Amino acid sequence: MQEPELHDLSDDADYAASQQHGSASMMRSDSGKHSSSSEHDGAEVVYLKDNVTIHPTQFASERISGRLRLIKQGSSLFMTWIPYKGQNSNARLTERDRNLYTIRAVPLTEVRSIRRHTPALGWQYIIVVLSTGLAFPPLYFYNGGVKEFLATIKQHVFIVRSADDANVFLVNDFQNPLQRTLSSLELPRALSVASGQSTSVSVGETSSDENQERTSGDVYEGSISSAQYNERQRQRVHDPARDLSIQVLEKFSLVTKFARETTSQLFRDNHSNGYGAIERRSNNLSPIDYPQKASNDSNKVPDKSPVPPDSLEFDKVSLVWGKPRQAPLGSDEWKTFLDYEGRIMDSEALRKRIFYGGVEHELRKEVWPFLLGYHAYDSTEAERLYLRAVKKSEFETIKKQWQSISPEQAKRFTKFRERKGLIEKDVVRTDRSLSFYDGDDNPNVNLLRDILLTYSFYNFDLGYCQGMSDLLSPILFVMEDESDTFWCFVSLMERLGPNFNRDQNGMHSQLFAITKLVELLDIPLHNHFTQHDCLNYFFCFRWVLIQFKREFEFDKTMRLWEVLWAHYPSEHLHLYVCVAILKRHRSKIIGEQMDFDTLLKFINELSGHIDLDAVVRDAEALCICAGENGAACIPPGTPPSLPVDDYGLLLYPQQELDDVL
Repeated sequence: MQEPELHDLSDDADYAASQQHGSASMMRSDSGKHSSSSEHDGAEVVYLKDNVTIHPTQFASERISGRLRLIKQGSSLFMTWIPYKGQNSNARLTERDRNLYTIRAVPLTEVRSIRRHTPALGWQYIIVVLSTGLAFPPLYFYNGGVKEFLATIKQHVFIVRSADDANVFLVNDFQNPLQRTLSSLELPRALSVASGQSTSVSVGETSSDENQERTSGDVYEGSISSAQYNERQRQRVHDPARDLSIQVLEKFSLVTKFARETTSQLFRDNHSNGYGAIERRSNNLSPIDYPQKASNDSNKVPDKSPVPPDSLEFDKVSLVWGKPRQAPLGSDEWKTFLDYEGRIMDSEALRKRIFYGGVEHELRKEVWPFLLGYHAYDSTEAERLYLRAVKKSEFETIKKQWQSISPEQAKRFTKFRERKGLIEKDVVRTDRSLSFYDGDDNPNVNLLRDILLTYSFYNFDLGYCQGMSDLLSPILFVMEDESDTFWCFVSLMERLGPNFNRDQNGMHSQLFAITKLVELLDIPLHNHFTQHDCLNYFFCFRWVLIQFKREFEFDKTMRLWEVLWAHYPSEHLHLYVCVAILKRHRSKIIGEQMDFDTLLKFINELSGHIDLDAVVRDAEALCICAGENGAACIPPGTPPSLPVDDYGLLLYPQQELDDVL
């Protein structure tokens, strides 16, 4: 049989790990006993399929096979996928790595949709998407069974075929058509906290369809009942000032805690999950110590746990420690990088200079297009003028496509109406504290809207997702030209577009890389996250999604972006920035034994209190110290590592819908 399409799914390990650690008390039932009646409190295995496989990498030797089951308990249905033990001795995939992919008793009430993919050649596979918008890695059925899997679910759960795509099956879809379409299109809609009935029902009980109260205890931080929590969430959703990314994380926290607490009544863990005492990998790198920043958190923990120190002090890493920041690049110095026709003679030296000092604001309009890839470093001034004229004409053509839609057409163009409505809601609350965007009927706010609408037609597959307005705002502020801003934004989205894909592979890949980097550079901190259900690293979600836009003041954000866009010393420096921030607060995190909820709150409160220069310097040191071992922690294709052609501009390689969801 011909090999199926190859997928690099190393990024999905992070999310699978979050499910494992969020459900640490569930049983790993590999015994093969799958009679119609289970011995565990009346649980019944209603579907079982062996040799269901995950492809972590493109290598056939590293595929992980396991057993997929649907388990019914009362009126609740759960899905599990457990990898076989000891099936692969490949050194690149350890037993612990394989455990990262384990899916442990996910309630179908938390599943939003199931995507079925049936290629003409190759194996069938499914992608299960949770109500949070997160997706498990594709599950390949080597011996068939997808039809029976869906038929079994239909017997126990309300499931309907999507009107937009016959291969998408919507689970528990009680939304109106408008909301359903929004949730399938837009990341924030898919990730926002549901306003419906809580699913927090004890598994050991028979749940009713209405107002089932949870009797097994509180869900959130041990003091708030699930009903109270959802009521608070409904109130927060209507607050436009509330950060939607935090709603995402709080919802994720609720999901993991619910899974851990409720399913413990059904399952008992008969096997070690491999996450006890974790031995540090054998390598020549030693962790780096950091001075601890004083916390402004008023909530003190009476008894702090001892904090394992890093084994390497500052003076022992002085040779590789990040260099001090320099003055920003000015106009006179900028001219020394150009030849008589306007070409940049040494792009590496320029990027290094920008990394250490940034760019004076007045010069950013000229320099940013190079950093973003809109202009090629070896282009002449005449070539750039010509390119701008051509691109301006192309921009106007794309813009007219949506401007020419009549009201009658719009009535019959649901996706356009929905995207336009979401964009209009977002731009009026994007950076309105700046005078550039302040006030009613601000023309710059209208430009934000027009550029985002035009981009949704330029890249219709990706469209618009919340967070894009945050990425566009500084670019428009700098460029002050609609066409130039649009094409610079297009170039940025070539790198960051995967952050907004509905399968979230881009985000998974980066969070997975952070996991591995922390394990490499600070094993005590990694062990703490492992032991406290924090291995999903979703507290870094907002940092990665919009490149720390909400963590710094506007001017500092532009300085940081210049550093990141310089791709020196690594094109993935933003991942080392995440590690640097965590390491600067390791004493508080470990000493106060922060769990996921506490850590999420703490990370959110760091916004506006991070020393940018110190963190960038730390990130450089971490990158240099990690070296090739650090680079090996980052899966191939992790954003923003995308190829750039001779002219700088690439069309973002949109996958077919079958490959996205």
